[in-house]
Amino acid sequence: MSRLHKHPESHLVSRIGWLRAAVLGANDGIVSTASLIVGVAAASAATSEVLIAGVAGLVAGAMSMAAGEYVSVSSQSDTEQADLAREGAELSAQPEFERQELTSLYTERGVEPDLARQVADQLMAKDALGAHARDELGISEVTAARPIQAALTSAATFAVGAAMPLAMVLLMPRALLVAGVSIASLVFLALLGGIGARAGGANVFRATLRVTFWGALAMALTAGIGAIFGTVV
Repeated sequence: MSRLHKHPESHLVSRIGWLRAAVLGANDGIVSTASLIVGVAAASAATSEVLIAGVAGLVAGAMSMAAGEYVSVSSQSDTEQADLAREGAELSAQPEFERQELTSLYTERGVEPDLARQVADQLMAKDALGAHARDELGISEVTAARPIQAALTSAATFAVGAAMPLAMVLLMPRALLVAGVSIASLVFLALLGGIGARAGGANVFRATLRVTFWGALAMALTAGIGAIFGTVV
């Protein structure tokens, strides 16, 4: 048995479909719900009112994320399918031109012209549309759009993320609500940034700093707005 069969590689790019949606959903859940809670609490609302606002934000946000991801990724999927249909029609109408096109792609990447022609011939003999999808259109099984997966992942992770600052409302006294939710949410964001970076093989410190900064900015702005309107009203 060859070493390749003994040691199959697992690349992190295979996680891109669900990881992007998961990180986006959880991050948005923490930031938007924490910001909503901090804003309402800063306006001197009672704990029960803050809790109701947080729960409403969780439900509305999860549904919004699911719908938004589904529509967005469906549009990507429609575009991919349209490109594949167009490429299939071109393969039927002009197979030799498409073969030359594939050969040119391999030649531009450094393959010798004769070998590039052989590779194009063999790949097209096995799966012509698949070869053109990968090498001409950049569409592969790993990166293909999956609307339902993206929608469910975003909704579920948004709800999990939103539940974290919401739980702080139940655990903290009213006087410490703004500071407590803010600090706890920044900790949650830092953990999320680190976990997401770890899962994707990215720089943990940079990812943690990025999500923490934007989360702190969002909560600071909503707390300021809540305080201003709470004083006015």
